[in-house]
Amino acid sequence: MKNSVLIILYFLALAGLSSCSKDPGQEPDLTPKTLELTAKGAEVIAYGNDFGIELFTKVAADEDKNFMLSPLSASAALTMLLNGCAGDTYDQLKTTLKYPEGMSISEINEVYKSLVSQLLDIDPKVKLAIANAIFYRQGFTVKNPFLSTMENDFDAEIAGLDFTLQSALNTINKWASDNTNGKIPKVLDEISSDAVMFIMNALYFKGDWSYQFDKALTSQRAFYTDGSNSVNVSTMKGDVGSKVTTGDGYKAIELPYGQTNFTMVVIVPAGNLTDFTASLDAGIWNAITSAFDGIEKYGELTVYMPKFKFSYEKYLNDQLQGMGMVDAFIPGVADLSGISDASIFVSFVKQNTFVEVDEKGTEAAAVTTIGVEVTSFPPQPREFVIDKPFVFAIRERTTNSLLFIGQVINPLD
Repeated sequence: MKNSVLIILYFLALAGLSSCSKDPGQEPDLTPKTLELTAKGAEVIAYGNDFGIELFTKVAADEDKNFMLSPLSASAALTMLLNGCAGDTYDQLKTTLKYPEGMSISEINEVYKSLVSQLLDIDPKVKLAIANAIFYRQGFTVKNPFLSTMENDFDAEIAGLDFTLQSALNTINKWASDNTNGKIPKVLDEISSDAVMFIMNALYFKGDWSYQFDKALTSQRAFYTDGSNSVNVSTMKGDVGSKVTTGDGYKAIELPYGQTNFTMVVIVPAGNLTDFTASLDAGIWNAITSAFDGIEKYGELTVYMPKFKFSYEKYLNDQLQGMGMVDAFIPGVADLSGISDASIFVSFVKQNTFVEVDEKGTEAAAVTTIGVEVTSFPPQPREFVIDKPFVFAIRERTTNSLLFIGQVINPLD
């Protein structure tokens, strides 16, 4: 791999689509901004996508409903935790996150800082916000090097709170709400008496389609929730700029936001969604996105796409343990000595998400919360029709950074 990676600019201005753009009087600016990454940075993103796809497939195996995860939010929060781990706990979590074997924690932190700083300013037409926080129990001793790293490398808000008071719970939930534009108003119902710390990441995205759907063309259409049953859903229709590819057992479409750094990828299986998600891996994801990146322009296509909106909450303990993060969850075994000399462990990793897709664009948010407790010892076609369950994802196209990925079983749920 080269010592540095310069992502190539795509000049994607396309004539004939101005009627679908935000400003009907002008052609949209479809020139994505270049992100500059080191070779290690590009490697971390690629492996990070592997982590995100694997986490998605493990959750999908347990779900028969709409859901969405944020791999970027989860990896950010878990990387903050990684800075406080040692021994086998560190090695297991680093492996779970798919970080390269020879990469140090300082190098990982530097890649995170560089990527986030560039993502936040990459497209003035897309609102992206990323925030981190450490809330710990007043009186609990947290090591200063850990707090310094959280402040300097992750720009984290750090606060000691009296966890016995309702105000502490209110503060944590308000932080989640404030950093997701109110879309995730609550992440905790209560604070355990053994809780000593919450490590949190919030991610908020709002982007308008580069080519918006005409609301006047939205109508009720059948959406087939399985092979024979259908529901009528509000379905958008538009002759919009897009890219299409097909593969073994699926078809996929990419729809851009703003200046096209960020896009939505929709994958529609030819057969059963459950079977497809069980086989989905980083190789298939990379094949799809590489095919899109090889297409020069967003060609005009009549697209039918259901509107959808939902919230989701998921504890990820089982999935992360299945991916190799084992010791961190075990009282008396977890080595979080980088955080404190006390015997502590991870009690839960939870993600709350929200997504809404309509004619104008997409709004999505995620909060990943890691609970830490002190140890106690009990135990190209002419049409593209999306009318059946599908996978959707939001990525930054020039780096292929995976921000969100989910599935829709029934747009009405």
